[in-house]
Amino acid sequence: MRILILTLLFFSFNLPVFAQNAATLTDDGAWCWFSDPRAIYTKDGTVVTGWVTKSGDIIAASLNPENGKTLQKRLYTKLEIDDHDNPAFLELPDQRILTQYTWHGGSKNGMGVIQNTTLKAKDVSSFSDSIVFKPQTAELLEKFKRETYTYANPFMLSAENDKIYSFGRWVGFKPNFITSTDDGKTWSDPRVIITSKKLDTNNRPYVKYFSDGKSKIHLIFTDGHPNAEPLNSVYYCYYEKDAFWRADGSKIADIDQLPFNPGDASVIYKATPETGKAWIFDVVVNKKGQPVVAYTRYPNNEKHHYYYAVFDGKKWNDHYIIDSGKWFPQTPEGKKEREENYSGGLTIDPLDPSIVYFSHEINNVFEISRAETRDFGKNWKISPITRNSTLDNIRPVIPRYKKKGDKNVLLWMQNKKYVHYTDYDTGILWQIIKP
Repeated sequence: MRILILTLLFFSFNLPVFAQNAATLTDDGAWCWFSDPRAIYTKDGTVVTGWVTKSGDIIAASLNPENGKTLQKRLYTKLEIDDHDNPAFLELPDQRILTQYTWHGGSKNGMGVIQNTTLKAKDVSSFSDSIVFKPQTAELLEKFKRETYTYANPFMLSAENDKIYSFGRWVGFKPNFITSTDDGKTWSDPRVIITSKKLDTNNRPYVKYFSDGKSKIHLIFTDGHPNAEPLNSVYYCYYEKDAFWRADGSKIADIDQLPFNPGDASVIYKATPETGKAWIFDVVVNKKGQPVVAYTRYPNNEKHHYYYAVFDGKKWNDHYIIDSGKWFPQTPEGKKEREENYSGGLTIDPLDPSIVYFSHEINNVFEISRAETRDFGKNWKISPITRNSTLDNIRPVIPRYKKKGDKNVLLWMQNKKYVHYTDYDTGILWQIIKP
């Protein structure tokens, strides 16, 4: 039985309803949270997103928030049944859409990064046939030993003549990136960004990315997977002008000096046996360009505590939000849970980072709530988005590249069944959240 104890000392509840009724975008779709942006606003306010079906198909979709009309396109049939394979999206300067996704690591059935691009502006029904490529070189494989491709995270920087950067966990089981100067037609050789001090090809830092679309790409990352790293900590850096930098603006490394070690970056949270290991969920920047981070601490695997950190120019303001309950996968009776650190999840509003949406356990069901702070996370007002649900609501996301005037769309997964990332029956819901 799931048990949730709420501590009421550090936040208050605000009860007005912030949302119209939820609508179903698909009743057959799942996504992970490390292949992003899994949803974007286009320049005209349309939302483009995608998912993996329970049979392993990769689907792209567009949503018009004004009238609720949707359009879907199957990008790949029976890639594999695995929610890690969801597509990530980027709008090109001519308003065509590029998407990338991968197998989960890869096997004899397939390995590499898969890419599709629409032939027409804004039209997901015009996505091209799939192109598969492997970002690797013989020299890099000789040095980092392991070839595997998981996740894709494409971004474009206008200050670099619309150069595209794509990030993923590729050569060496480590974060890599590649670049393109021709809208994704061709790609550079990859570079490994972060690695353990002594090469360990079983160690895999997890990274979340956010770009201002101009000159910077922000990264938060961990030592590795919380199942494997008992003191999994949280770090930050950003890319700009051919180098990686700490939060205070000091340089970590030029591109030709890569990779660096996690401890070379800014430390947001240093895990201890008392406070627990951590995992990451989201990063954006506020109006001052300061990074804002949402992550989870685990005092133990059955306690998932959400935290919110803001760098104010001198230090990290790192504050507790709420105890979210424990993991959401439906553990088979008599079995040990394989993914004890699968929290319900958080997303930060990129247009107003003082607002966070999160999934937490209420009366044995995961529900979505909205939290707002005006003091860097010291105090919170929490309001319901979903309540009295019969199915778990998890992994909320606010689409990236949100602009003033865009409808405030929130998307999330709803689980009819979620036993494992290879055993699920889930849908994607959406809602316009009103201020």
